[in-house]
Amino acid sequence: MLKRKIETYIEEFLAPRPQKILILDGARQTGKTFIIRQVGKKLFKNYVEINLLDDSLNERNFADAMSVSAFYLQLSALAGSKLGSKEDTLVFLDEIQAYPHLLTLLKFLNQDNRYTFIASGSELGITLFKTLSIPMGSIEIKHLYPLDFEEFLWANGVGDEFISHCREMFLARKSLQESFHRRMMELFRKYLLVGGLPEAVQSFVNDTNIVTVRRIQSQIHEYYGVDASKYDQENRLKIRRIYDMIPSVLENKKKRIVARDIEGKDSKRFKDYQDEFDYLIASGIALDVKAISTPVFPLVESMSKNLLKLYLNDVGILTGILYRNNINPILNDERSVNLGTVYESVVAQELKAHGFQLFYYDNKKNGEVDFLIDDYEHLSVLPLEVKSGKDYYVHSALDHFLKNDDYSVKHGIVFCNEGVIGEKEGVTYMPVYNVMFLNPEGV
Repeated sequence: MLKRKIETYIEEFLAPRPQKILILDGARQTGKTFIIRQVGKKLFKNYVEINLLDDSLNERNFADAMSVSAFYLQLSALAGSKLGSKEDTLVFLDEIQAYPHLLTLLKFLNQDNRYTFIASGSELGITLFKTLSIPMGSIEIKHLYPLDFEEFLWANGVGDEFISHCREMFLARKSLQESFHRRMMELFRKYLLVGGLPEAVQSFVNDTNIVTVRRIQSQIHEYYGVDASKYDQENRLKIRRIYDMIPSVLENKKKRIVARDIEGKDSKRFKDYQDEFDYLIASGIALDVKAISTPVFPLVESMSKNLLKLYLNDVGILTGILYRNNINPILNDERSVNLGTVYESVVAQELKAHGFQLFYYDNKKNGEVDFLIDDYEHLSVLPLEVKSGKDYYVHSALDHFLKNDDYSVKHGIVFCNEGVIGEKEGVTYMPVYNVMFLNPEGV
């Protein structure tokens, strides 16, 4: 059984019998149903689970449940013997996006206060956008991502005491002893292979069979693609095309999506594919990194809507596409293979899981910096560069960035493979696994 951080969050949310309804959002196969089921059965005497996607494809019991009374009638027909009071009954509405009208109804179910409710959604961002009446005062949305690196460490038997020691050394900007660094890099490289999809991680922990892990990742990757194609009949081919392009685009020097390449039409512009980009991002199967040309805190005030990088939501899917069952490029750090794309992807995945909005610096004259994040502690911007090779001291774009007095940014971080943490001319060099310790409250 995999330990997830969000489990504690859900328990703390549900324990006092909340005044709002929690909705757990996220891509499919990230573990939403399993976690809610586990917490629900632990905290409540009566646990009722309704898979609304299955219902929409079969009996359609809730298709016409437009009122509280109509909803309760259907609920009692399915689970009447399990329904008690708000204090002892949790009703889990799984895949609520299958019935958008139920999102509106949540407000009235919450006001009725008859039972405790919780919901999950796989394409919630899209559904909410299309829902005319969103009950924002009655719901709280929490996003679930694949396992981050710390959760992967837990799955592989690494204890909290060791992780706490690593965190303390990071905060003090001190290097781990060499044996600890080697162990962390060994596990980090395994994370690059396995990624954070729960089924893949559990399979790896159980039998360490990379072929089985790759099969799982390939199936989920294909499932995401098929799911994307189902979303919009008119635009499904363009959505699938963009999704399939992501790994190859990331291998380019400039990793951003170029609109004219999607359909091979020079006349096409970024705005022509806005709906397709919105689907891939809102569904959670792609991570967006927006361009910033003039960095000002907070970064969202100066982002460009026309320059966008997309990363897959799971680094294991990416390495499966790039290297299939060959684990040597990752584990042996072969010089002939550039792992820059893989390292950038895992950093994007980690930052997103920690709650950061992702941006990158784009300047025609000075080049690009991989990531920019808001530093709320200092009300400033923190630039991040990710280096997979030995030339981690070479970063001209970051140098220009830090020397620009207009930006008022004096410090940056370069993530690399080296175990020694050091600082030179405003740049701190540290092992790439330390990205696990960045968080918006105190970077």
